[in-house]
Amino acid sequence: MYKCVCCGRSLSIDVKTAKKIICPSCGYRILEKERPKVVKKIPAE
Repeated sequence: MYKCVCCGRSLSIDVKTAKKIICPSCGYRILEKERPKVVKKIPAE
C-alpha cells in the first residue's frame, strides 16, 4: 500500500511491474509507503 503525498489517497501498486508510478486521482508522481501503526516491542537482554 502506498499513499499519495499530494492528495493523501491510499492505493496499491506493484512497483516491479508498473510502467508508470502515478496517483490515478491527481496525477502526482511522488508516493510514500504506508507503515503499519503497530509498534514492535523487543525485550532487551
